[in-house]
Amino acid sequence: MYRDVVRVHKKGIIVLPKSVREVLGIEEGTLLLLEVEGDRIVLKPLDLWERVWRCCLGSAEKAERELDYEEREYWEKREM
Repeated sequence: MYRDVVRVHKKGIIVLPKSVREVLGIEEGTLLLLEVEGDRIVLKPLDLWERVWRCCLGSAEKAERELDYEEREYWEKREM
């Protein structure tokens, strides 16, 4: 088990140590799923391709429509 200490900066920003990013293949722009389990914070790299195929049962066109809808919805909420 890997353990390290990180500091929470302004606006709740934390920096993942380079060794962790390298092991998990986390690069700039990678999306992470954050889950709260009791008193623990769990971060997991989000595999969008797995999500696309699981939600859309393999239909590329349906997957693209779903992602477009989610992106449009996200930006509409941010503009409010």
